[in-house]
Amino acid sequence: MTSGGYDPNQYPQGGQPGGYGQDPYGQQQPQPGYGQQQPYGQPGHGGAPQPGYGQPDPYGQQQPAYGQDPYGQQQGYPQQGGYGQQQGFGGVQAADLGTRFGARVIDQLIVSIPLAILLVLILGSGSGFQLIAGVITALAVYGYYVAMEVTQGGQTLGKKILGLRVVAPGGAPSLTPEQSLKRNLFVALYAIPCVGQLAFVGLSIYIAVTISNDPNKQGWHDKFAGGTQVVKG
Repeated sequence: MTSGGYDPNQYPQGGQPGGYGQDPYGQQQPQPGYGQQQPYGQPGHGGAPQPGYGQPDPYGQQQPAYGQDPYGQQQGYPQQGGYGQQQGFGGVQAADLGTRFGARVIDQLIVSIPLAILLVLILGSGSGFQLIAGVITALAVYGYYVAMEVTQGGQTLGKKILGLRVVAPGGAPSLTPEQSLKRNLFVALYAIPCVGQLAFVGLSIYIAVTISNDPNKQGWHDKFAGGTQVVKG
């Protein structure tokens, strides 16, 4: 025992009270092990406890899970639109069945109505008129389609009105006479009484079905002509 009441044997670590891990009043301070929280709920050396991803915040706020934006927006790659749309040659969009049918109706009216009036004035309405008029009208419509598609860059008047055009196989802007004759050959069948007219109706239905089911909206007559396609623009 020395003077002043200090005993070095009482404080063996450096001779000072309150060494690391010791309470100056003789109580041992707990030391947290690896992965255990510090006293007062503070992990590590000070600061508020830090929750992990997806764990509840001690203040009542949910922490974002991995891959989520902290402001509630899902992280990821931007979505690309336009999937499922049929493409034509050169990146243009293939025309749908309804628009193509509308163009055919317009062309039929443009050719048939003036021609029917002319035939009545010339032939009258006697016996055999229907037969003769049917043959002439079918051949006139057939020639109209071929002439317009070859000379007008694949556009008839009906297609021009509805913003459509026919492109040649591979995307060439103009059809050859042979290609146009092949793709419109079913129209000429209507000139044959009875059997030809039934064949025309049957082929028209089949062409509509093939246009609807084809990923590029190409009908049977387009394939028959080597791969023509009706596109927008």
